[in-house]
Amino acid sequence: MFVPFFALLINNYFVRTTMTISVNGTEINESAIAAEMNRARSAGYPEGEELRDGAIQELILRRLMLEQAEKLGIAAESDEEIIGTLLQQEVNFNDIDEASCRDFYDNNPSSFTQGEMAAASHILFTAADGLSAGLVKAKAEGILADLQKNPAAFAAMAREHSACPSGKEGGALGQFGRGQMVPEFEQAVFTTEPGTITPELVETQFGYHIIQVTARKGGDLISFDEVKERLQAYLTDMEGRKATHAYLAGLVQAADIQGYQLPAFA
Repeated sequence: MFVPFFALLINNYFVRTTMTISVNGTEINESAIAAEMNRARSAGYPEGEELRDGAIQELILRRLMLEQAEKLGIAAESDEEIIGTLLQQEVNFNDIDEASCRDFYDNNPSSFTQGEMAAASHILFTAADGLSAGLVKAKAEGILADLQKNPAAFAAMAREHSACPSGKEGGALGQFGRGQMVPEFEQAVFTTEPGTITPELVETQFGYHIIQVTARKGGDLISFDEVKERLQAYLTDMEGRKATHAYLAGLVQAADIQGYQLPAFA
């Protein structure tokens, strides 16, 4: 499902101003912005420009995609279904071939180590109450910034904020090996030094994670044939995300958006 993902794809492309905001002549009024912000507040998002900007970005992107869907004659029972159909229909990309998988494998040996074990804790943030991925991400980034200044607060923050049952245990996941976690989570854990927190949020199918690696021990390299299918699926998913990013950037470039200054897209 692409719907909760689109807002984060061009996050920070907008610079807030005090002008009236409109998309192709349709105003995004304060009541709509306030409603979006209230959904964020109900989930515990902090006040500030990031909260407002995240709400405005969500509304702008939804408006652009719904307008495009209408032009293409796409209809469904809900806006979410319309947006999902639009992206599935309009975003085109090719599956990653075996040669590209091999190149990635050869250049990332640390990602394909057998018998390697790690212990880690995490704080999971998921979309709730209809909030966009952009707002979820904003909350997670704020907590990550606090933890980078005070790593000792990790367990307390996990108990307070994590959407994972492990939050009750301070986020502790115990010990695990390669292949036991989703690829993005695994990649982050096995490339982070023990005793440290990942410098950036880690996004997986479950949401956004802040990860603290507590221990790691080495192992042997897994053969390419063993990981080829899973690696191809992972790299193809990444290619899809890039294609979606490019499609949304095109919609933004073609639109008449007033009230926000949009930097040029490469």
